[in-house]
Amino acid sequence: MNYEFFIAKRIIGSKAYKSSVSAPIIKIGITAIAIGIIVMLIAIATGLGLQKKVREKVVAFNGHLTINNYDSNSSNESVYPVTTQQEFYPVFKTVEGVSHIQAVATKFGVIRTETDFEGTVLKGVGSDYDWTYLQDFLVEGRLPDYSNNLNNDVLISSYLANRLGFKAGDSFQMVFGKDNIEDLPFIRQFTIVGIFTSGFQDIDKTFMIGDIRHVQRLNKWETDQIGNFEVFIEDYSELKEMDAKIRAATPSNLNTQTIEEKYYTTFEWIKIFDNNTYGIIAIMIIVAGINMITALLVLILERTQMIGILKALGSSNWSIRKVFLYNATYLICLGLFWGNSIGLTLLFLQKQFSLLKFPDPEQYYVSIIPVHIGLDYIILLNLGTFIACLLMLMIPSVIITRISPVKAIRFE
Repeated sequence: MNYEFFIAKRIIGSKAYKSSVSAPIIKIGITAIAIGIIVMLIAIATGLGLQKKVREKVVAFNGHLTINNYDSNSSNESVYPVTTQQEFYPVFKTVEGVSHIQAVATKFGVIRTETDFEGTVLKGVGSDYDWTYLQDFLVEGRLPDYSNNLNNDVLISSYLANRLGFKAGDSFQMVFGKDNIEDLPFIRQFTIVGIFTSGFQDIDKTFMIGDIRHVQRLNKWETDQIGNFEVFIEDYSELKEMDAKIRAATPSNLNTQTIEEKYYTTFEWIKIFDNNTYGIIAIMIIVAGINMITALLVLILERTQMIGILKALGSSNWSIRKVFLYNATYLICLGLFWGNSIGLTLLFLQKQFSLLKFPDPEQYYVSIIPVHIGLDYIILLNLGTFIACLLMLMIPSVIITRISPVKAIRFE
């Protein structure tokens, strides 16, 4: 055992140390680190949780990427069809990392009731549609089945259901226009088998989900003609790389669009949380570091005579600095321990019991404050805080080099 560590250990374990003048300041330093870790953990966990939740909702209704015609318009209605006779459909084998691909088509119409009406988009899906993502958003009824004959079962959002007074099991008429406005419109009867809520109002007020064969008939398309393909990938972090690979694997007349490009404003908004998180981390580390610097300075001042004696016995400045840095390391680790214990407990309670909710769910697209607990950022946060605080403590420890042994021993 090196003697610097031995001395630091004896100082920490001594009763005089715990009842000394510096004890309250040391406790403040430990508390500052603990509070800093708690705040940083909550900031990162909630920031990542909100980003992940919003991203999952948008992806569930749109896929990670869409493949459509270059001449497609910017509206929510499919105008120019794409044939399903593609090498990449129904299984995208040429690009590794694609988990699923499905064909969809959209048609704008107006829901008509005896007392009201509402414009919405019928999103047609088929037997290849993956309901896994949508299952979590179902609040009433059941999911439809389009694997057999054409049926009139649809899913509508709770937004539309509340506005029009619908519930699962109700039927309604929907009016679709024709290319020639002088012709009589198409009228279709639909039955609500389920109601979903994404919390994402742009989606809830825009789409209802039905059989793709209705859209094909309304548009007078062939059975192999659809509006676009929705592509799901395995790793969201590789979205841009996958977009380039999928674009290269599709015919030149087809275009790809990522979910971030389609909902640019939303994704730019959630990226702001990263900047806020970085700001909170920087402030908390600085505050914790300043408190630890104060604690170390008080420790040095309190142990001035000991420093003089050690120098008189032949100890080098760096050796004595190591004694106090070992001491400070113990204090930092103590603060990290309590900070992680309290912070992670709070996060686990929120994740398990959803104790805290947003006052305005529509503004944040979710009602419950989501948290994402990841071992990677917890380790990096603790390691970064420890190293930053230790580096900041190197500065005040330089004072030890300026202490004269003779004056230090006489110091009262």
